[in-house]
Amino acid sequence: MCWYCGSPIINEELIGRSARCETCGKDLRSCKNCRFYLPGSRGDCRESGAEGQHDKERANFCDWFSLDEKFRKQSQGLSKEREKAEASKNAFDNLFK
Repeated sequence: MCWYCGSPIINEELIGRSARCETCGKDLRSCKNCRFYLPGSRGDCRESGAEGQHDKERANFCDWFSLDEKFRKQSQGLSKEREKAEASKNAFDNLFK
């Protein structure tokens, strides 16, 4: 799931440096989507061997990047919730057509 807008990530296994969220356009391979991201720690990263990144929201070349499990789990259930919400909104909108 995108750290910024919460949209599901379609192909979680292949998040390259140029991967962007289809909804908001934010970089997906960024510190904020990584399992090692920990604000307040040295370089905001739990991995001591990782190089510090200046912008945690931008794509980087970090070899330690791994999609955070909390985003992976939420992304799997989010699409069904989003489909239900969109269906409800469409049904509501159709009442006024």
